[in-house]
Formats: sequence, C-alpha cells, structure tokens
Amino acid sequence: MDKALLMGNEAIALGALRAGLRLASGYPGTPSTEILETLAKELKGGRAPDLYVEWSVNEKTALELAAGAAWSGLRAMVTMKQVGLNVASDPLMSLNYLGVEGGLVVVVADDPGPISSQTEQDTRHFGRYAKIAVFDPSSPEEAYAMTGRAFEVSEKYHRPVILRPTTRVCHSYAAVELLPPMEKSRSAEGFKKADNRFVIFPSLAYRNHVQIEKDLASMADYFSSFDEFECNSINAALSRRGIASGGISWAYTMEALEGLEAASDVRCCKVASFPVPEKTILGFLEGLDEVLVIEELDPVIETELLRICAANGLSVKIKGKLSGHMPNAGEYSVALITEKLWSFLGLHSSTGQPEAPVLQAPLPVRPPVLCAGCPHRSSFFAVKEAVRNYNAGRAVKRKAVYSGDIGCYTLGNALPLDMVDTCLCMGAGISNAQGIGRAEILLGHEPPLNFAFIGDSTFFHTGIPGIVNAVYSRANIIIAVLDNSTTAMTGGQPHPGMGLSISGSPAEKISIVRVLESLGITEIVRVNPFDWQEARNAVAALLEKDGVRVIVFEAPCIMVSLPGKPLGIDAEKCSRCKLCISKLGCPAISYDLSSVSIDPSLCTGCGLCKNVCPSLAIGTAS
Repeated sequence: MDKALLMGNEAIALGALRAGLRLASGYPGTPSTEILETLAKELKGGRAPDLYVEWSVNEKTALELAAGAAWSGLRAMVTMKQVGLNVASDPLMSLNYLGVEGGLVVVVADDPGPISSQTEQDTRHFGRYAKIAVFDPSSPEEAYAMTGRAFEVSEKYHRPVILRPTTRVCHSYAAVELLPPMEKSRSAEGFKKADNRFVIFPSLAYRNHVQIEKDLASMADYFSSFDEFECNSINAALSRRGIASGGISWAYTMEALEGLEAASDVRCCKVASFPVPEKTILGFLEGLDEVLVIEELDPVIETELLRICAANGLSVKIKGKLSGHMPNAGEYSVALITEKLWSFLGLHSSTGQPEAPVLQAPLPVRPPVLCAGCPHRSSFFAVKEAVRNYNAGRAVKRKAVYSGDIGCYTLGNALPLDMVDTCLCMGAGISNAQGIGRAEILLGHEPPLNFAFIGDSTFFHTGIPGIVNAVYSRANIIIAVLDNSTTAMTGGQPHPGMGLSISGSPAEKISIVRVLESLGITEIVRVNPFDWQEARNAVAALLEKDGVRVIVFEAPCIMVSLPGKPLGIDAEKCSRCKLCISKLGCPAISYDLSSVSIDPSLCTGCGLCKNVCPSLAIGTAS
C-alpha cells in the first residue's frame, strides 16, 4: 500500500473520499478548516470528480444541507469546530431521531487549551446528550481509518455519527497508509417519499427514541469487536493497576510509558468511542485495584468507568479529574502525563524517595495582536477618535459601549485600542448592544453611544437576525461592519459577499449594503478606514443621529492584498512622544529607550501612524 505524509485534517478528508463521500459542507473554524480545503483541492485537481463541496453560511445550514443529501442516500459529511456545534445542535438533535439513509458523519474538532476558541467544550458530552455515536481518534492514522468506520456505522444504524478529533490530531502529521476504496452496502437511489419518515412528529419521535436506546446498546457490543487500531483495545498485562485513556491523551500516554521502567507492569485500555464498549471495559477492569484515567477536557471516560463499576459491583478505585489526580482544564502534554504516571505507579529515585520528572519551562506568553496594516485597527481608531471628539465638547460625557464579535477584530480589546467591551459568540454583539442600550434607558441613564462591531463573514453567519431584531424593535445602535473581504481569522476562506466558492470558481456575490437596505435601514455609510479623516468624520456624523445606523468599513485584509512600501521615521523630526505606539499598538512600531523605529519587514505602508504623528516624522522609507 502507498503511504502519504498527511496532516490529521487531510487524513480525515482522504478517509472520507475512500469511504465514498459525495457531499461535504461546513463553516471554517480552527482546528477543523483544512478538512474541507483538502476536499476542495482534491475536487479541483480532478481526483474527486463526483464530489460536491461548499462553505455554507453557518454550521446549522451546513448540517441541514448534508442531512438532505444523506436522506437521498448519499454519503455526506459536515465539518465544524466545537463552538460551531452549538449553532448546529438544533438540527442535529432532531436528525438523530429521524435518522438518515446514506451515511452522515459530523466532524466536530474540539480545541483543548483552548488554543483558538472561546470555550473548552467536550463534544463527547454532546454525543451522550444527543444519543449519537462518537469516535475519538488519537492520531492522523486513526482519524483516517475511523472516518471510514464512522460512515459504516452511520449506514448500519441509519444514524448520524460524530468524529471528534482534537487540535493536536487535526494539525499533527503522520505517514498514513492509504487503503483501497471501501465498498458501500447499498447504492444511492435519490430521495424517496415514504410514510413521512423524515417528518418529525411527536408520535414518531417517541417511537424513534425507543429505537435509539436499543441501537446504543447494540453499538456498545458492536464497538467491542473493532480492530484495536481503529477503536477500542486493551493490553493484557497482569497487573493490579490500570490506565484508561482516549484521543490524543492516549498517544501522549503511550509515549510517556515508553520512558518508564514500570510500563510493562500496568494494564492499559484505549476508549475511543461512545457508547463505550462495556464488555471490553469489564475485561480491562477484571482483577484491577485502581485505574488512572487520562483524558483532556471533561471526565467522560472516568464517569463511564465509575458507572460500570457501580453497576457491576466492582471495587476498583477510579482516579482522574473527579478525584483530583488529573487537571480538569487545559491541554495535556507528554511531560504532564509523565509526572502523573510517576506518582500513580509509585516510582522512586535512587534515594528511595518519590521524585517526579522535571517539567520543561513554559514558553513565554505571546499575546495575540492585530497584524500590522490590519484595516480593523484603522476602523477602531476612527470610532475611538470620533467618540473622543464628540465628548470633548460636552460637559457630561456620554457613555460609549463597544460590543464585539468573534473574529480577528476581537483583538481590538487589547490596549491601547481597548475597543471591545463584550464578546459572547458569533453574531451576538449586535443583540448584546441592544440589550445594553435598553438596560441603560430602564435605569434612567442617558442612552449610550452603542456600537456593535461585526465582520463580513460573521455578518452572513449569524449577524443578520440581530440586525432584523434591531430594526423591528427600533433600537438605537450603530453597527460597524468590518468588511475585509475574507474570513480572515481561519485563514482567508471565501464567504457569500466575495463572489467565490471554496474551489475558487465564481459564485453569486451578495452585497452587504443591499441586504441592509432591504431591511429598511436608511442610514448606511461606506468608507475606507485607511482614508482616516473621512472615516472619522463619517462616524462623527452618525453619532448625531438616532435609530439603527450602519457604517461599513471596506478595506481588504493585509493577507489577501499586496502591501505597500514600508514607512520609516525621520529621527531628526521625531520628538519621541510615542503617540504612534500608545494610540495604535501596531506591532511594526517599537521603542528601544532611545528612539522609535518601524520594522520594514512588518510594515505594510498603511499610513495610519502618519495621522497621529504631531511631528510629521513618519514617511516612506528610503
């Protein structure tokens, strides 16, 4: 068999193609994004001619699209990150009750840490809550094999199945053996009208709930028969101590055990699925006195082991997060697990005393920052200066509240901009601002200057309902749409306002301004944030008005546009006031205790700093 060096997300994509994938949809979100991008690359390269791929407007839409394809007998897949599952949860809960005809795999990439997310959600909980099977790969190789297995299980039980890779599985590389195409159990015949099977009436939901519970019990037995590489396994060490783990924590645990002499004396169990294979786990627990459970995020495996012990009258002591033996938040590492194993296995140094290994010193923290030349910096600064000037002439300053959203512009919360007061979830800033405005009025305060910042991709994702609500309820709010012509934070994916599909082919381009106009908003201003004076004046004009007003800041992300010539500082003119640093926080500008300088490798020549320099010391570098 051929082998290929693949990122985990690439392995999932190729595993799906091996399984006969015909339709894939999703919304970009780290760490899941590269799955759909790989599929689009395969389609564009002619290696998947029978595949349809799209970036959908949000995760809910993506899942509903995939459900339609699966009802028609196709094998379909939808991708998202863990917070995207919140958006898609409504259709997914109901979909498990209705079932599918073709296989449907929902890839939900969890993000322990969290590294690039709002939360550390554990999708295994959602699997238990929604009564949906979950596969938890521990490596790119397993992700490749499990993707195919997930499609088989989905078709066998006519249920959606969740594949739950985590960040380190998604973004690590491995040499993956490429297997021959899988055979489908049946061919797709298109959508069939049959006894309202896919119409979710209460009576049908009750009958299907009964069947779901039967299927879960059947799945638990079925999963016990899987090949150990694909799913669940135990080693047969004759020991009184055991280790249970799953996902990337299993890989870390195996690596940590390689360096410990006592490794051969401990029995290990990999739990990589929900429902858990109870027969496999009972075989693992037999004869053990204690078990250390190693799993990132929540104590899912630990809770299942406690349940199984209680149900079967076993006195095995289960140690993990619930007992305080493992951290209950944050990402795990080989070094951390080695330390915990050292203690659990009772290892000792030459002096006879317990001695934990020395952990590596933590890396220095690098706070996230808006890129040099980012148009969002100019947009935020225009609003900030307009509000400052507005309040400068007032005896009593008017409160300004800045509600943010999810995207690069969340970084506007950092000093010196300090322009994001709230950030909840995608699309929430517009609704949050309405609630804050209503509360201030109810408290008898002067209505605040209420701003809601939202990006162009997020506008289409979940921003429109909040705007509809604002118009309908006659809110007093200024909406700032930061249109940088891409989905920037996740790597520059297209969205409905760009006129491009995931493969780069032309798509219908939807105008943000025309959408706003269709909602009855009359106060709409479009400006280039790098035309700084004009942008500031445009904001100032909106401050004097009431109702729903919108300013659309239009300038492309620096990652998708060509940078200009870098700027430099005339040392003779520079007064070292450092206003260019203290007002903007651009990473290209620094001060070394004697002079201010601009790093030409970072500067994009946006010119914003020229507008704040009172000495006119900033110009094009020679």
